[in-house]
Parts: sequence; C-alpha cells; structure tokens
Amino acid sequence: MDWHLQSLDVDFYSQPTIDLAKSLLGCILVKETKDGITSGFIVETEAYLGEYDQAAHSYRNRRTKRTEIMFDQPGMVYTYTMHTHCLVNVVSGKVNQPEAVLIRAVEPYRGIHIMLQRRPVKKFQNLTSGPGKLTKALGITMEDYGQSFLEPPLYIAKGKKPGKIAQGKRIGIDNSGEARDYPYRFWIPNNPFVSK
Repeated sequence: MDWHLQSLDVDFYSQPTIDLAKSLLGCILVKETKDGITSGFIVETEAYLGEYDQAAHSYRNRRTKRTEIMFDQPGMVYTYTMHTHCLVNVVSGKVNQPEAVLIRAVEPYRGIHIMLQRRPVKKFQNLTSGPGKLTKALGITMEDYGQSFLEPPLYIAKGKKPGKIAQGKRIGIDNSGEARDYPYRFWIPNNPFVSK
C-alpha cells in the first residue's frame, strides 16, 4: 500500500448517494497491480439513485448478474463494460437499496509513468479524463467487480477537499426519460481532467 495513503472506512460510504458523490471529489483512487501502484484525485462523479432513477442499471430494482453487487453494502466495487470500456462505480445506499456513484474522471497522482505505458496519449490531460480512460490507465478491470473499496488492491483514500463543486446533468444517458435532466453530475470546476 502507498505508505501515506489509508483507505477510507465504511462510515464514509454510508452517507446518502448524492452526498457521497460530492464527498468523493478530491479523494484519491488507488489501484495496486504487479506493475506497481497508480492513483489519481477524483475530479468528476455521477450519482445513480437506483429504483427510482431511470438512468440507473438497477432502475425498478432490476436484479441481474451484472447489478447484483449494487444490492450489497456500500463501499463495494461495481464495474461493468460499456463499448469495450470498463467503468468503475462505488456501491452506495443501504443493503437492497441499489445505488451507486460512477467515477468519471481523475487527475493523475502517483505512478504516472505506468499510466502512460497503458494509455499513451499526445495530450496529457486526455490520460484519465473519462470513465473508460481512467480505468485503463489505472489498471482497473472487470476482475475488480464485487471487491471492497476498503482494502487493496483497489481502494479510495482521503485527499484534498475541493474549494468549489460544480453540478449539472449527467452525460450519455439520453434514453432515460426525465432522469436525463437530473443534476446528479458533480465535478471540480476548471480542473483540466474533467471529461467535458
């Protein structure tokens, strides 16, 4: 484990999903692999409120092999594949209240040389400025599904609290009825690694 990074405890993940989505901003997402440790400051998140949120995979309590972990305790890892990209979410809400927070972007912190080997980019700000980009750079895969963020190899540590938080509509969910207009996306203003 990165010597000065300690994973956040379960109480942190037990807060309401919208609050968690904001609280994750500035925290450090860490992944340990055989290549070494990579990490980044979380700069963008999206909240998905389960049963009543048409944009959520667990809308109407849809329980499938893919969404099963969303019904577990908060602080679990929910990964899924979209357009060949692996996306990573933090399970939130109480047990059997399937909610989650998508980590949309991070600002590279440690292990940048490893990230650049995995994702060679011409513009550095493109390295982790999107949910599929950050997982490839950090080495987060579908094998992380169902694990806990409370301990390595994939965990979240306390970082630096942002001075301001911006809020707006989520991205890429046009076919989700009125849910497409919910202001459940949060980001650190003016950070170059925010996805859009």
